[in-house]
Formats: sequence, C-alpha cells, structure tokens
Amino acid sequence: MLLLAGMWGLSIPITKFGLGTIPPMTFTALRFMVAVPLFMFLARRELRVSQKAIPGIIGLGVMGITLGNVAQSFGVQESSASVATILSATIPIFMVILAAIRLKQPVTPLQWGGLIAAFLGIALVAIGSDAGAGDMSKTTPSGILWMLVSAVGIAKYYIWSKELSDRYGLMPVAAWNMLVGLVTVLPLAGWELVDHPVQITFEALAAITYLGVMVTVAGLILWLYLLKIVPARIAASVQYLQPIIGISVSAMLFGDRLGLMFGAGVGLVLIGLGFAATGRRSMA
Repeated sequence: MLLLAGMWGLSIPITKFGLGTIPPMTFTALRFMVAVPLFMFLARRELRVSQKAIPGIIGLGVMGITLGNVAQSFGVQESSASVATILSATIPIFMVILAAIRLKQPVTPLQWGGLIAAFLGIALVAIGSDAGAGDMSKTTPSGILWMLVSAVGIAKYYIWSKELSDRYGLMPVAAWNMLVGLVTVLPLAGWELVDHPVQITFEALAAITYLGVMVTVAGLILWLYLLKIVPARIAASVQYLQPIIGISVSAMLFGDRLGLMFGAGVGLVLIGLGFAATGRRSMA
C-alpha cells in the first residue's frame, strides 16, 4: 500500500517535469504510447470481448483518457504541483456523487458533510495558492478548472469501468479502452504540434516512462492485487496518502509555498475524502 501510494503520489510532480518541454496533448499521447503496448502484452490471453462491449469500451477510452488525462495534463501545466495534487485527490469524492446518480447508491448525511467540507477545501486551496510564485509554482483559474474537469472525467471512468469490467472482464476492458484513448489523442497531439515545439529532454523521457510503466500499468496491477489480499476499505486508504506524498514532494522540488489557508484547504479536502468514502464498500 505504501509502495502504491508513493507511485501514484509522485505522478503529478513528475507530470509537471514532463510538461516543461512537451505540450499537454502530446505528453498524454506519449505516455499511453508507452503504456498501451505493455498492457496489451500483459493482457494478450484475455483480449477477446463481446461485440456488445465495443461501444462502452470506446466511450470509456474517450472519457478516461482523451478527456480525463488530457484535462489533467492541461491542469498540471497551469497549476502548481501542490494544488494539482490536492485537486486530483477529489476523484473519490466525485465518485460518490456519480455513484449516487448512475448506480442509485444512497448518500448518507455523513457523506454529504464530507462533500461539503471537500468543496470548501477546494475553495481555500484555490484562494491560498500563491499567484505570485514562479512559473513552475503558479496556479491559474483555468488550471483549477482543468483539474476539476479531469477529476470528474476520471471518476466517471472508474464508475463506468467497474460496470463494464463486471460484465466483460477487467483486463480486456482496460487494454482496449487504453488503446481507444491513445488512438483518439494522437490526432489532437498532431494538431497541437503544428504550433507548439517539443523538446524531448532526459527529464521528459523519464517522466513519460515513469507515468506509462509505473503509474498506468504497474499501478493498476498492484491496485488489483491489493483488492484481492486486503479489504477494499483498507486498500482505499491509499487515497489519503497520495496527496500527502505529492504535496511534500512538490514543495521540495518546485518550492511551492504552502500558506495557512492552503493548509486549511488541504485538511478540509482530506476530511471530506474520509467522510465521503465512508460506506463505499458496495462499490468495490
């Protein structure tokens, strides 16, 4: 669990490094150009799916990768790594809201309290971010909006992927929707390259490799292994460790200034995450 929290917690700061010389849509495409062949190889014996699964898999790839991951790249580019990390931690909170809408799961008063606390925390994080910081630590309103769009898209992806995986199997659904996402991102990356130069530095290449192999492929496999050996509610505690690791690393690497208001916002988001995750066992 600590290994997974570290792997996933480092994803936003490492993405920040990669985006220093590669624009967002191209960066996302390169990440999945690494992840997709590896995941397809690992899932090679389970790639057959029913024709009924194809529309859902296509929609899943567009939702999770084309929308969720591209929006995240734009958000990280326009936010400090600390702000982006805490906003990405709201994914489970949006999962509660979407599960209530999509799966008709009831939201308890404690969960409602958590949702309210989390959104107040987001407001404090946004207000408390240092607009006068350097380029690598600067947060813009559009950056916050992109991160929230990403959080909603990825939360929807998780809810939808659970439905499809229960019917058709996790490995084939994951492998094919990643491929769909890559195919849909590639034309966007090509269009982006017309006006945006790309410089493949050692840092950018390392970031792409880490995100493709460790976060996207190894992280998913480790997460599935955790769900087999420990109760889902225990495995889910990784969600609390990720932002702590990500914010700590971001402060060291980029000099993000974490004021009292930012700290209060982080606390509210984490409290909200704890309350909102209460009683989510049925989703696992």
